[in-house]
Amino acid sequence: MFKECALAFRLSAIDKVPEPPSLQAFKGTVVHRALELLMWEEEQGARTLAVAFKKLERSLEELLAGAEGTALGLAGEQFEGFVEDARGLVGNYFVLEDPNRVRVIGTELRLQVDMSAPAGDGDDGAVSRLRLRGIIDRLELDEQGELIVTDYKTGRAPGQNQEQARLGGVHFYALLCEQVLGRRPAMVQLFHLREPLAICSTPDDQSINGLERQATAIWAAVKRACLSDDFRPKPGRLCDWCGYHAYCPAWGGDPALARPAPSPSDGETSSGGPEVAQIAPAQLLQLPLAANR
Repeated sequence: MFKECALAFRLSAIDKVPEPPSLQAFKGTVVHRALELLMWEEEQGARTLAVAFKKLERSLEELLAGAEGTALGLAGEQFEGFVEDARGLVGNYFVLEDPNRVRVIGTELRLQVDMSAPAGDGDDGAVSRLRLRGIIDRLELDEQGELIVTDYKTGRAPGQNQEQARLGGVHFYALLCEQVLGRRPAMVQLFHLREPLAICSTPDDQSINGLERQATAIWAAVKRACLSDDFRPKPGRLCDWCGYHAYCPAWGGDPALARPAPSPSDGETSSGGPEVAQIAPAQLLQLPLAANR
């Protein structure tokens, strides 16, 4: 998120400002949950489209009763259109693969690793701890027993210019698997359910080492931004899905509104700047945005 927009990163990861409910993000959550239930609860041979639609109904019932679903207040034609579109996305999944051939070993798998990283500019040379986290939609074994990472997307597939950046997020999951599980996945794949379209890639030394260097560089940039309190907005196509317009100068907002007035001694170091955390926030790397699920 920091690479996409430093200000959005600050508001989300540091200021903890909640975004208002998003219909598209909520739809992504509903579809992800339905596919999770299908793959984890049903054995190979029982994963039919009819069963998947039943899982979607259950997912809707669960999530509509939650805070986000309640806040959205879906009803009438809007609700009917939401359900129809969600059913279309679930149906498109079956175009991409036969779920009965998938040997699932994990869904919505949370992985975390602490890595050592050189201290940023202005530090005394000590080693900082870099915490990387990610949630893998699906981890499976292929016919040779090798790991496969699958990530579902319910937003539109990116153009060729953004395709590699989006794949970078899935390669990040390969890095986590290697660090936590001791095995590098043989393949990572993105399933864009709206088109539908599958994009597959093979992690190698170059992609994994590149991600490690990128993580260190982004962490150093985050620390510099914290020291100078310089988190600039980056206007672009993702602004349409952002819920922070009220705090964004690019949209006539004021970032100061996100922070209560501090006491004279609150959050200051001896140098006068804001204190820098020694553990990177979870959103340090460019993880998939919820709005694009």
